[in-house]
Amino acid sequence: MGQPLPDFADPPVVEVALSVQFDPLAELRTPQIGLLWADYRQRFRSTEEHPPLDPVIERFGVPTPPKAQFQVLSAPPVPRVWFVNAAGTELVQVQQDRFIHNWRKVGGADTYPRYEHVRQTFEAELKRFAEFVKKEGIGELRPNQCEVTYVNHVVPGDAWKQHGELDTVVTVFSPRYSDTFLKAPEDARIRLRFVIPDSVGEPCGRLHVAVDPAYRVGDDTPIFVMNLTARGRPDGEGLDGAMRFLDKGREWVVRGFASVTTTTMHSIWRRQDAPHAQ
Repeated sequence: MGQPLPDFADPPVVEVALSVQFDPLAELRTPQIGLLWADYRQRFRSTEEHPPLDPVIERFGVPTPPKAQFQVLSAPPVPRVWFVNAAGTELVQVQQDRFIHNWRKVGGADTYPRYEHVRQTFEAELKRFAEFVKKEGIGELRPNQCEVTYVNHVVPGDAWKQHGELDTVVTVFSPRYSDTFLKAPEDARIRLRFVIPDSVGEPCGRLHVAVDPAYRVGDDTPIFVMNLTARGRPDGEGLDGAMRFLDKGREWVVRGFASVTTTTMHSIWRRQDAPHAQ
């Protein structure tokens, strides 16, 4: 894309997640995940169990109606296990077809460590996981989708105060009407999807943008929760191909965030670069 990435001194990001989905490892069950914790517990001291995430694939072309499928379960599904660091700010999630690393803001003093740190940690832990499944004879990681998610909490201030003022936050919402009957909405939300092309212009993924009204836990302050997710197929074989798509996805998330938000909010978040067009 050529231009430097948009850069904000005070970004509203509260969570970043990098994820690789791969062909299911049927032999990766709860006892094996327990063995994996021995490799992680010096960095991630506690564990949690959660239901597994459903597989997600970005598909293109004319959608076809889903076919009814019936599955007889011979055993309960293997849970998604979280390995959480002592501060609660970083965690690794593992399930039979997914590996995820999250950074999250849990206190007011927590500062986003930037993508480079999250990426470095994710790649190191992913390689450690790949070596584990190979050493234990569980299988080999064959990535089929990669995902970058940024979660932002946009708080009110001088620029906006109520959920109906979404037009102050994003560029794609404008409360214009054909007459004077309707006034400002009580609240508003948006859903957007953008196709991500590969190097030859063919679709390889999508950028999903969602903005929802919410209330901050603790003081019920109205906020907007803005999720941006870039998801698509690896850019080549193996873990290197997965990392290349994650880098591409991160670029789409950052540029997409700057494009869809207003210059008013850019000033509040102290945009550092000089955008060539707004």
